[in-house]
Amino acid sequence: MSSSLFTLTLIFTALLVIHIVYKIIAKLQPTKDYSGIGQKIKTWWGMFVIFCLATLFNPIVSLISLMVLAFFSLKEYFSMIRSTRKADRRLFLWAYLAIPVQFYWIYIGWYGMFIVFIPLYVFLVLPLPRLINKGTVGFLRSVSSTQWGLMLMVFGLSHLAYFPFATPEYGSKLVLFLVVLTQLNDVVHYLVSLYLGKRKVVPTANPFVTWEGFACAFIVTTATSYFIHPYLTPFDWKFSLFIGVLISLAGFFGSLTVSVLKRDLLIGDDNKFDSLKKSYLSRVDSLTYTSPVMFHVVRYFFDFM
Repeated sequence: MSSSLFTLTLIFTALLVIHIVYKIIAKLQPTKDYSGIGQKIKTWWGMFVIFCLATLFNPIVSLISLMVLAFFSLKEYFSMIRSTRKADRRLFLWAYLAIPVQFYWIYIGWYGMFIVFIPLYVFLVLPLPRLINKGTVGFLRSVSSTQWGLMLMVFGLSHLAYFPFATPEYGSKLVLFLVVLTQLNDVVHYLVSLYLGKRKVVPTANPFVTWEGFACAFIVTTATSYFIHPYLTPFDWKFSLFIGVLISLAGFFGSLTVSVLKRDLLIGDDNKFDSLKKSYLSRVDSLTYTSPVMFHVVRYFFDFM
């Protein structure tokens, strides 16, 4: 417990310093858009609270917190889908009901059902409410977009909640390790793209995703993984470099995918697109990819999972 308290104190101090520096820089340079970094810092604080709850109290509290996060992320995703059909809204309701069931499998430790419930059973059953007496207009778009949301916002993020249950000894620290690297990767990418970025990856979707940002974030994330792994993980230095590379790549693809997804769903609605920059989706976009990737790679190579 003493080592955990020391880790929590160290993290709290680091977060406080980062937050103060961010506020000072944002005030000194009001013309620069630092809103993306501000949202990431808020995410860090939120994940820090979840880490504290899982470490000092009970992992069930962090499980419920992440379930609520998945709900609001999915809710924001559905708000982007332009549909006034009553049948589609009913389908969204069925999708919401899958959230507590998915997290229940985590609570009872049923890994087999956890891993196939949304990709298989929900995928097969989800079309049924839409099929029965609802017509064929917009069927594929309605069902596929709903399943996409469940896979990203619920299935992807639920892996974050499974760590403390899969390995009580290392779970909470692995969550912190994952979140720190994922958010650091996003922040470095954003800052480098803001000041030095010239070659945009997808200029029509997100001007702050550049190849220069990707390269710098890749190096910083991999190096940070190497330096912090002795304090938060049971990995050796080789695996820490490997997992740092994976987190950087997965975070890049996750952020890029959600950016393109938002732009596609909100074409012609720039006001709503700008408002979603401060949304849950913008805070967890990378985690929807990095969480399942790290979970399954660690589970494959280590027996403690």
